[in-house]
Amino acid sequence: MPSPFPGMDPYIESQQYWSDFHADLATEIRAGLNTKIRPGYYARAVTYVAYDIIEISQPEPRASYPDVGVWRTSFPSSGTVMTAVIDPPQAQGIVRVEAPLRLSNVEIRASSTNRLVTAIEILSPINKRPGRERDKYLRKLSELMRSDVHVMEIDLLRAGQRTPLETPLPEASYYVTLSRENRRPYVDIWAIQLAQRLPVVGVPLSRPDPDVPLDLGAVVREVYERGGYDVSIDYRQPVPLPTLAETEQLWVNTLLKPYQGK
Repeated sequence: MPSPFPGMDPYIESQQYWSDFHADLATEIRAGLNTKIRPGYYARAVTYVAYDIIEISQPEPRASYPDVGVWRTSFPSSGTVMTAVIDPPQAQGIVRVEAPLRLSNVEIRASSTNRLVTAIEILSPINKRPGRERDKYLRKLSELMRSDVHVMEIDLLRAGQRTPLETPLPEASYYVTLSRENRRPYVDIWAIQLAQRLPVVGVPLSRPDPDVPLDLGAVVREVYERGGYDVSIDYRQPVPLPTLAETEQLWVNTLLKPYQGK
């Protein structure tokens, strides 16, 4: 069964589903492009590892320590027994723990030279949250912008900080931006509302080859179907954060009314 949403399904933005969805999204984009760009080009899903901080939202149960600890060492040869008192800790702290995350983007390369032509970056929460990994992503983006590579950014997350531009972005839930290497500093922007379908965007290749269409709506529908999200998402639950605007919430309530009794 397809998603009840005409475009991006906001329930997939939750931590429970996003990592799985993100990986399949890159794979599906790669597969769709490879049917259209060969033999002159090929697309690859490139996986990299980022490190996210494990957040503790609930206080952990405190360990119970005895007032006195005793250890014993026996020496059979002499029969001597030694004991010592172990001082218990006075407090319990939390260390900073980083968990590895496997993220993917898509690259289009020229078949004859292996030269990178177009980079398609698919944002994840870690790219949009202040910290080391966001700083690394922005440095990478800056390097790409100084090169002769086209850069497309796909942001299907409502939460987090947007990639900064010199001009304000139109108000929207989701965005696709495209910086063509021959048109910088100008950036094409697709601003997508929650109730809208996802666009068909043109993916640039080397000149004079024409753009290749990428139907993001069809890609997301395929990933949704293959991921079995229709049977795992509980649409009776509230939409994951951030909180929707009042008009959006009313629209979602109407859209999901058939699911409320299930």
